[in-house]
Amino acid sequence: QVQLVESGGGLVQAGGSLRLSCVASGRTFSKNAMGWFRQAPGKEREFVAGIRWSGNTNYADSVKGRFTISRDNVKNTVYLQMNSLKPEDTAVYYCAADRTPYGMVLSGRNQYDYWGQGTQVTVSS
Repeated sequence: QVQLVESGGGLVQAGGSLRLSCVASGRTFSKNAMGWFRQAPGKEREFVAGIRWSGNTNYADSVKGRFTISRDNVKNTVYLQMNSLKPEDTAVYYCAADRTPYGMVLSGRNQYDYWGQGTQVTVSS
């Protein structure tokens, strides 16, 4: 059974940093796209960042220059380094994985087949 488990969320002041981790189990995702999404109260779940099997990345405009997605295929883990956090970054952050190898689309929710349970990130002003 495939599981994605996020960690690293918490409460941080504006301008601070957090590093989220997502550990996958049940299969390897070294040939698959993985991504991070977030959902704030009362809002739709939105794309944050994605990384292809090749290491190519894509970011939402709202986080470009502040967030960095990376992956460690040996550890079957994807990370999201978040710097210069703003109150509007407050949300539950979800990790996602594409079941199909060599997928190119990163920003579409429907592209992903597996989801984690989410980790809360709260940025105070």
